[in-house]
Amino acid sequence: MHRSGPPLTRRALLGAGVVLGAGAVLPGCTGPRPAEPLVIAGGVQPGVYINLARTLSEIWHERLGLPAAPRVLETAGSAQNMELLTDGRAAVAISQVDVAADVAARVTGPTEPRALARLYDDVTHLVVRADSGLRSIADLRGRRVSVGPSGSGYQPIAIRLLDVAGIGVAGLGTRAELGLPDAATALVEGRLDAFFWSGGVPTDGVRELAARVPIRLLELGGVLDRMRERHPVYSVATVPANTYGLPGPVSCLSVRNALLVTEGMDADLARALIRAAFDEQPRLAQASPAAVTVDSRSAIGTQPIPLHEGAVEFYRAAKGY
Repeated sequence: MHRSGPPLTRRALLGAGVVLGAGAVLPGCTGPRPAEPLVIAGGVQPGVYINLARTLSEIWHERLGLPAAPRVLETAGSAQNMELLTDGRAAVAISQVDVAADVAARVTGPTEPRALARLYDDVTHLVVRADSGLRSIADLRGRRVSVGPSGSGYQPIAIRLLDVAGIGVAGLGTRAELGLPDAATALVEGRLDAFFWSGGVPTDGVRELAARVPIRLLELGGVLDRMRERHPVYSVATVPANTYGLPGPVSCLSVRNALLVTEGMDADLARALIRAAFDEQPRLAQASPAAVTVDSRSAIGTQPIPLHEGAVEFYRAAKGY
């Protein structure tokens, strides 16, 4: 990643309006003032979100000279993260941009979501056993299906896909709300016919499932155009052949993940946070291969969530915006 300027110092942070001390606040903020140490809304354990959040906490603790590392919260995922961010219980969050956009549509002012960077893209998997007779999303009618846990980012995607397919949640035989480990076990044990999951490719949990029992991903090509017409925030992705032992490539849905703050965060602090993250990009890539390709050009692609003023300043200085 692009480096710009000298290392951050305590004096620089004080100049940015950050009071370094237990229980201190950010006097430069016009919205909810997150107490020090900063709080980061992460994700489920194990998972990419929580790994990146913990690594960011270490980076910001070291490079910003904070007296304590930012606290990382284990959460259900994007929906819960956005709730924590906009009600002031977290200063930073990782979320899918579709979930963030839904929140931004009903929140205005200092608590409105703003992006620091696009991190990586998730791909929606619709997983079945290889010996299943299910061939498309339309075949899920009357079946036992997990749409993901409440508070996760992929449950809204699953519900939208089912609606576009003309099934809806009501058309399922059984609706389960399981996280990836429990859904995988239920599929192996024959208690589920299919489950939705959204994550990087390959996802370790899905790869581990494929080592236990042969699986397939259902082709979503038949509903992707209609899905994107209704919800332009999504893109089309392809899971390559031989991933998870698949016999051929599969068309799926993808959605961007972003590092988010609120409009009310001090611009100098926001710039300091993203600059420190870019300076330590190899550590982020080590925490998750999903972060390997993040650079100052791809990171600005956070639409429909606008970049925070401090992030805009950083990318302009980095000549990537």
